[in-house]
Amino acid sequence: MMSVAVLSLILVSVMMSAVAQIALKHGMSSPLIQAGLAAGVSQALPSVASNPFVWLGFSLYGLGAILWLGVLARIDVSQAYPFVGLGFLLTMAFGVLLLGEVLTPLRLFGTCLVALGVLLVAQG
Repeated sequence: MMSVAVLSLILVSVMMSAVAQIALKHGMSSPLIQAGLAAGVSQALPSVASNPFVWLGFSLYGLGAILWLGVLARIDVSQAYPFVGLGFLLTMAFGVLLLGEVLTPLRLFGTCLVALGVLLVAQG
């Protein structure tokens, strides 16, 4: 049986990864970075390196990875990894709610299939 502490570590780690994706997308969508990308990747690098949302995204990924290491130290990866499927759902939901992305029925269905597939693999 999984302890509440381990389940909490898993959920916080997955949540941090989902929020990291949103922060990175927001940062990379900035007009300054988009203009730099249009001029060439080398022109965009200074803007990317100085964007606070890009830094936030990387920081959240790093912290989430550290938490994930704590999870892997306590339970089998086959028991922990199915929870990563929640990240697909969270990232999609955050994209819709925070970035105004369009949620089509097909996109929702596909994302749910991926999450279901991960859970089914974990059961077998």
